[in-house]
Amino acid sequence: MTLTLAQMAVDVLQTADGQAKTDLSRKYAKAWRDFRAGEGPNIEIGTAAPPMHPKRPDKPELLSPRDVPRRRPGSDAGRIALLHAVAHIELNAVDLHWDIIARFGHVPMPMGFYDDWVKCAEEESRHFNLVCGCLEDLGSFYGALPAHAGMWRAAEDTAEDLLGRLAVVPMVLEARGLDVTPGMINVFRSAKLPKAIEALEIIYAEEVGHVAYGSKWFHFLCGRDNIDPKDAFHDLVRRYFHGALKPPFNEEKRAEAGIPPDFYWPLTEALEKENP
Repeated sequence: MTLTLAQMAVDVLQTADGQAKTDLSRKYAKAWRDFRAGEGPNIEIGTAAPPMHPKRPDKPELLSPRDVPRRRPGSDAGRIALLHAVAHIELNAVDLHWDIIARFGHVPMPMGFYDDWVKCAEEESRHFNLVCGCLEDLGSFYGALPAHAGMWRAAEDTAEDLLGRLAVVPMVLEARGLDVTPGMINVFRSAKLPKAIEALEIIYAEEVGHVAYGSKWFHFLCGRDNIDPKDAFHDLVRRYFHGALKPPFNEEKRAEAGIPPDFYWPLTEALEKENP
């Protein structure tokens, strides 16, 4: 019997090993693409009961953000630590994109919504594998260092709020990636590590699309419910995002992804007042 898309999503979430998780993610993404192209069995969206926390490998050890050791990126150890952090982000992103499918399958949405998030999950799976390859070239591997334990908090906080999930995950957390990735690319360019540069450039290009999907479906829901998108974004980020939005911002790429400056600059000022 063919699984529903929601069941596929839960299957990925309940797979612990990073390589197995991303392999399964890519397998299910291909099955969905084949179905949508009329070349595979019919796949219903369905509904599911996803776990509140996805399964994770035994390593890396997950620590509070303040306890994760900081290393200077100018050293080999620092570059490994930076790549390890990126791999951890990408693996979390795989789960976040499948989770939005599994958790909100009961919300009536166009088929394009599912096309977009399946594509994102497939791309994040490839990103994880690319970065793991870079780590191996430097004599390390994903799980060799401790990692940030707070990345799933946004998913927990927005588990019952699709609009909040879209605001906080793609439009804040992934948009932050657009701000910081050019600097990371320069770190590896200075170190003359072309494979890492190529991996990060792929991630940078494709993350614009992920942020854009968040903005597109956020605006779709606001329009359907006759909500002002800018006011809603400000309200939801204040409710669900913990911490300040910090400049500098990559305004060009944010605009390309459909997030204008009046969405994030006023919010930054408000959060600074709340968190002096």
